[in-house]
Amino acid sequence: MKARLGGRPLTATFLRFVVVGVIATGVHYLVLVAAVELAGWSAVWGSGLGFGTGAVVNYLLNRRFTFRSQVPHGTAVSRFVVVMGGAFALNQLLMHLLTQVVGLPYLVAQILTTGITLFWNFAGNALWSFAHPVEKTD
Repeated sequence: MKARLGGRPLTATFLRFVVVGVIATGVHYLVLVAAVELAGWSAVWGSGLGFGTGAVVNYLLNRRFTFRSQVPHGTAVSRFVVVMGGAFALNQLLMHLLTQVVGLPYLVAQILTTGITLFWNFAGNALWSFAHPVEKTD
């Protein structure tokens, strides 16, 4: 028996999540590089701004394309903000540690950080933010 999520195979849902993630990550990185290279911000602050911008793209595309969620926006947004709050804290902590303590270049640090937060985001959004209600059988 294959694992399913919201009526679709888990693998197909995860692949859609990755496609959306690539788009949102592209936005994140664009804002990060602009903030660091053009505005002179620190990598940690630039990453935070990029994260927030990418999160908006992430929400809109994941709700519609990845999970095809029917959860009301008020509920989905509040849940998404909680999941992304955890991901944001993890992003900022890892970016600080990897750039300031370990001394990695900021883009290398961001790539590592993105890979780590991917699994947190998928689990939180699939299982809670956009989860379809479980149908009760009597």
